[in-house]
Amino acid sequence: MFNNLSDRITASLKGLRGHGRLSEADVDKTIREIRRALLDADVAVSVVRTFTAAVRERALGEEVSKALNPAQQVVKIVNDELVQVLGGEARELNWSKNPPTVIMLAGLQGAGKTTLAGKLAQWMKAEGHTPLLIAADLQRPNAVNQLQIVGERAGVPVFAPEPGNGVGDPVLVAMNGVSTAQFQQHDVVIVDTAGRLGIDEEMMQQARDIRDAVHPHETLFVVDAMIGQDAARVAEAFRDGVGFTGVVLSKLDGDARGGAALSITGVTERPILFASTGESLDDFERFHPDRMANRILDMGDVLTLIEQAEKAFDQKEAEKAAQKLASGEDFTLDDFLSQMQQLKNMGSIKKMLGMLPNMGQYREALDNFDESEIGRIEAIIRSMTPEERNNPKIINGSRRNRIARGSGTTVQQINQLLERFKQAQQMMRTMGRGMAGGGGMPGMPGGPGMGMGKKSRGRQAPQRPQGKKSKSKNPAKAAREQAEAAKRAAESGKGTGGSAFGGGAQQGGQPDLSDFDPSQLPPEMQKLLGGK
Repeated sequence: MFNNLSDRITASLKGLRGHGRLSEADVDKTIREIRRALLDADVAVSVVRTFTAAVRERALGEEVSKALNPAQQVVKIVNDELVQVLGGEARELNWSKNPPTVIMLAGLQGAGKTTLAGKLAQWMKAEGHTPLLIAADLQRPNAVNQLQIVGERAGVPVFAPEPGNGVGDPVLVAMNGVSTAQFQQHDVVIVDTAGRLGIDEEMMQQARDIRDAVHPHETLFVVDAMIGQDAARVAEAFRDGVGFTGVVLSKLDGDARGGAALSITGVTERPILFASTGESLDDFERFHPDRMANRILDMGDVLTLIEQAEKAFDQKEAEKAAQKLASGEDFTLDDFLSQMQQLKNMGSIKKMLGMLPNMGQYREALDNFDESEIGRIEAIIRSMTPEERNNPKIINGSRRNRIARGSGTTVQQINQLLERFKQAQQMMRTMGRGMAGGGGMPGMPGGPGMGMGKKSRGRQAPQRPQGKKSKSKNPAKAAREQAEAAKRAAESGKGTGGSAFGGGAQQGGQPDLSDFDPSQLPPEMQKLLGGK
């Protein structure tokens, strides 16, 4: 959603690079470009004014004029102010001391409340809670039936005593649902309420009646992130008419300009707590203002990527693979398939790659990335015999024809997969030698914690800093020269990188990956991106 906004803001900030000193004209030009980018993204005018005024005031202050790298300091200021516009620090839900915690959903019809109720319930279940869904939307046709289907997919019970479609009292259903949750010892209740195509007093009154009847600990306003500046007006109406404690952004995976996310918190002074990022029930995540700001500024979102990996990857399988590498066993197509399946379990690969820093330059390749590639790889490998998976060298022309027919692919695709696997196998062999030598990452012998190679013979080689080797036979002098060389190497690594951020400090506790270059990705990942 933020692709266009991200490209324009980072382009304007890159124009500051190379300036040893920033003039007021340089700052004003950059802020004008950022202002245009925000307005084009449908951000509310009041929010744009506040944001650009804060950036300008700080950019012309002492923190920039005294900085060693003024351009980098301006980028940090823009990042800080974006975080503030998006709500500052992430807030936890308000939990009841005496269960159940009641969460009420409110919003316009079509915002995605019913689907989001299922996503929130599944997320709660994964966190160790026992949620109950209450079908209090009795007006929209088949709303009750939809919630029952969503609840079944999420593995969460649904309280739906009324058929809906205009039949039943939603206030009574909500009250009875909370009582049922107490009796059945559910610790969370999620109430799905009715919406309208537009704001009207009848809808507001019904929402107020349900609120007064069940006394929710959280009232979440669900807003379609694709409606642009109108989101701020609708949010203000719900804040004044019903009152809500937090916001949930739905359809954040859409191709709209994204102004809603940057407008709602600034206008309503209510935090964004969750974001819905796709159609699947798993496409749901906590909203972290600092991480979203990093995404907008093309700094990536590595922390969210790590969290998703921790949920998807099998710890036992990872340990087994590490032991296999350390013991010198070869990497097979079965292992390759297992890794691909775990990647698939993490969700959209396109989305994951987009979370890496500085991937804006690969935007076109990401947009054209074919998610079905993983499925084709799986089909090809499963069409092979166990012997072929363990020893791909035996796959001759006739075997390739058979595998192609069995997987519904072409011989050319089989050849491409085997070539990728050969590269991955070689990389794993190098890693295995590094692990066997007592080190870590491959291809970097002699560095701290790296593999020693064949010459070490199990003996740890002395670790020397990068740079010129000391020629002195005096141990004290040699140690001093090595320390100076290490210092020079460390200082030389502080230069700016390929993004607008150079080699900046950590942002919001996130690992500093500002110098990350996507061309450093393994060859097989670059080929998936369409590289050469």
